[in-house]
Amino acid sequence: MSVSEFTVGQGAYGVALRGEEVWTTLVHAGVVVRLVDGEVERIGLGAAESRPSVMVTGPDGTVWFTRSGDNSIGWISDGVASSVKVGGSPYGICVGPDDALWFTVMDADLVGRVGVDGVVTEFPIGTVGAFPAFITSGGGDLWFTLNAGNAIGRMTVGGEVTTYPLPTEAAGPVGISGGPDGVWFVEILAGQVGRIDADGVITEIPLPDREAKPHAVVATDDGGCWVTLWGSGSLVRLDAAGVVRQTVALGDGSEPHGLAVAPDGSVWVALERGSVAHVQPQE
Repeated sequence: MSVSEFTVGQGAYGVALRGEEVWTTLVHAGVVVRLVDGEVERIGLGAAESRPSVMVTGPDGTVWFTRSGDNSIGWISDGVASSVKVGGSPYGICVGPDDALWFTVMDADLVGRVGVDGVVTEFPIGTVGAFPAFITSGGGDLWFTLNAGNAIGRMTVGGEVTTYPLPTEAAGPVGISGGPDGVWFVEILAGQVGRIDADGVITEIPLPDREAKPHAVVATDDGGCWVTLWGSGSLVRLDAAGVVRQTVALGDGSEPHGLAVAPDGSVWVALERGSVAHVQPQE
């Protein structure tokens, strides 16, 4: 196993991959970074308070991201940053089953859709004060964590919502990612990783360190997942049965947040201390 770090600037938060390019957001600086072959390009958003957060590569190759500080969804095309206003403070974003971009609005209890044409549609989730966080696509629907609502939400592309309460009270679900056999999520306050299947059945898996504060998760093609542990400065891989198979120490104070898995199986992780780590795991 090897870990390489590339300095990008303090506050690295989200990660997206586009071919050989690695993109990350600098949440405190209002900047998006493009990393290619170790070379860093910084793209300012013209608004230091914009707080670019979670990001994803869209179906057309455009990089999209939430701007939680100025109530906008942003994207970068040909090196130029653009944005559109939404109905509150957005956080999670994903490509939906309809090839549009779907996002959560934390402080307005909404899930929104923005097409590649920039047209925004928003849907209420039907729960007040639930604080929707990350969002993912799975099985033809959208799935999202309700951080304050202690539940997993499921929405059709038409806006119909079903809510699944978590077995553990005050678990604080955050990250979520659709996999081949279900949807993985993490519980930052309970120190657990969970999975929910198409029938809404939830399985919770306690981590060895219950104080590790799992934050983001990415499902893998083999049915397992990678999880960033913000509290312990590390990264773990779980297999399809939920067994921890690898632990990667990223250092005290690294504060790992977003991550992305490359086609070769390596993992890119945003470290809030100011770098992006490239993890080449063992076979």
